[in-house]
Amino acid sequence: MESNPILLSELSLDSDIPLYSQIVNIVKRNLSAGTLTTGELLPSEAELCRAFDVSRSTVRQAIGILESEGLVVRKQGRGTFVAAPKVRRRTENVYSFTNEISSRGMTPSSTLIEFEIITPTPDIVKVLELKNPDAMVFRFTRIRNVNDEPLILETSFYPCALYPNLTRELLRTRSFYSLLYDVGVVPANAVDSYEAVVIGRAEGELLHCKPGSCGFAVQRRTFDVSGMCYEFTQSLIRADRVRLDVYLHKDGVSFSRSVDRVDE
Repeated sequence: MESNPILLSELSLDSDIPLYSQIVNIVKRNLSAGTLTTGELLPSEAELCRAFDVSRSTVRQAIGILESEGLVVRKQGRGTFVAAPKVRRRTENVYSFTNEISSRGMTPSSTLIEFEIITPTPDIVKVLELKNPDAMVFRFTRIRNVNDEPLILETSFYPCALYPNLTRELLRTRSFYSLLYDVGVVPANAVDSYEAVVIGRAEGELLHCKPGSCGFAVQRRTFDVSGMCYEFTQSLIRADRVRLDVYLHKDGVSFSRSVDRVDE
């Protein structure tokens, strides 16, 4: 078990991120990189405590978060195991356009239209909960494509401090979420707000649909495991290609978004 990749990582005592959140991030980075595989046994609580020099309550808090997100499964008397992808996909796809589309057997791609570093407006300072109103923010606009057909027009805002070395070229060649995973920024939850709208002429040209077509305007705020809001995104989605389903059940409400396949 000493060769488990989780045990090769270290926690930062100087970081503002809580220790339990750092452990969660370590596990998620290894899942994303494929160094942890389905059904693999995680180190025991005692091993994690020794490796990271933390209390058992810290380890249990981290494992509890991973279990609640469907990433691991605890089996009585046997230990904690990596959950199957079909279980994990419920949480992963909520955040990542690339994962969501790829899991449906379609090809995702992005076209970068704008990329700039800005001084945030008061509204952006508020939604990103920036402590320093003068902190610089990345603003970039992309067209999200499915099988080379435009589906979403998306403008995103991120604090520059998250990934100071981000460039236009890097954003064109890498998923930004994968870059954030590399530096330990992992999504824990998000709040989406949907509104039915009419697509204008300029947006219709970019999305290859007629002006006056129906669309969904979506605003998303995404939070990491420490509760920090690190993403604000405004999206315009073609309603002729996307269906939204809301499921009501005894434990609450769940939501899914499906994309119609394009005949190739």
